[in-house]
Amino acid sequence: MKRYLILLLVVILLFNLVFSIMENNKKIVREKRAIFISYIELSKYIKNYDKSISIRNIDMMINNIEKLGFNMIILQVRSFSDAIYKSKIFPWSSSVSVSEGVYPGYDVLDYFIKCAHNKNISIYAWINPYRVRNSGDINSISKDNPAFKYINTTSLYVGNGIFYNPASDDVIDLIVDGVLEIVSNYDVDGILFDDYFYPSNDIDLVEYNEYISTHEYISISDYHLYNVNRMIKKVHDVCHKYKKVFGISPDGNIDNNYNKNFADVKKWCSSGEYIDYIMPQIYYGFYNGSKPFVSVLDEWESIVSSDVDIFIVLAFYKVGSMDSYAKDGIDEWVINNDIIMREIILSRNIKNYKGFALFRYDYLFNEDLKTENTLHEIENMKKILN
Repeated sequence: MKRYLILLLVVILLFNLVFSIMENNKKIVREKRAIFISYIELSKYIKNYDKSISIRNIDMMINNIEKLGFNMIILQVRSFSDAIYKSKIFPWSSSVSVSEGVYPGYDVLDYFIKCAHNKNISIYAWINPYRVRNSGDINSISKDNPAFKYINTTSLYVGNGIFYNPASDDVIDLIVDGVLEIVSNYDVDGILFDDYFYPSNDIDLVEYNEYISTHEYISISDYHLYNVNRMIKKVHDVCHKYKKVFGISPDGNIDNNYNKNFADVKKWCSSGEYIDYIMPQIYYGFYNGSKPFVSVLDEWESIVSSDVDIFIVLAFYKVGSMDSYAKDGIDEWVINNDIIMREIILSRNIKNYKGFALFRYDYLFNEDLKTENTLHEIENMKKILN
């Protein structure tokens, strides 16, 4: 009888141990580990190559991401009012083709999705909603680009860059229709907007004056917030209609979002009416003299409601480099080689945490961009990914 009880106790202990291991493994699997692939990587690995080589390069990127233990790709599908997919609205992107509007030989987004999903890696379509060009050269805009018909109208702002006017109803419809086209035709796992919002404080003065002439007075800053919010709400609703999640990756500095970008992150994070997830770009080290990582992480945790998931975006591009805006922490990324690892560990403790993301692919895998610290940062990070 005594031997039977001992055996029973051993079985119970073994069961509890196995159950505990299974639960811990589930927690690890549930953590999203993302890497950004921008138009810069697409231009490097796809543009000017024939179809077989560019496809081979996509396979290489996805294999590298899988081997590192990551399970999510944030792929820039529209960077300059263009598309890396078959679109009836936007021209083919020059980041994947010889020039804007020229078919690259295959549907780049479709191939990314199929290849990634075969390896259980999710694909989030990353869109820059307002940017048309980084320079003010309107001659670079092809006739196939929807921005072309808005040249010399208030819907398009031309300065150091070219941007759509966020106050234009036509622009809002264009952005929403562009998202609708993706979620209705492609098996993406989610949509992400980045941190480019209001490109100029005076881009919408005409619309603002019209608005306050027929509505209760609001400040120009509040009007900026209002315009972005109504666009974000419409995009959110379209995504939910097709059972896709929608999120935003804003500036990590909350004040900048209100003073420069006019991104109403507190409203967005207060409920699930605007976004499903937030991915703040907390591109700071622990000793940053203005914005130390821990305090910024706490700020974001404090504004996120239970309806919104949070992913922390980390600055792998700073590894091994001087951080010139960090004041006392200027040398932190040069002296240390475990910053990313420690930031992931701390991020895992905040409420509603769903994962982290690294910006961006080439800083992890391109030999030309690697520093002496890169390999050490990666090896230290891998210790907490197993």
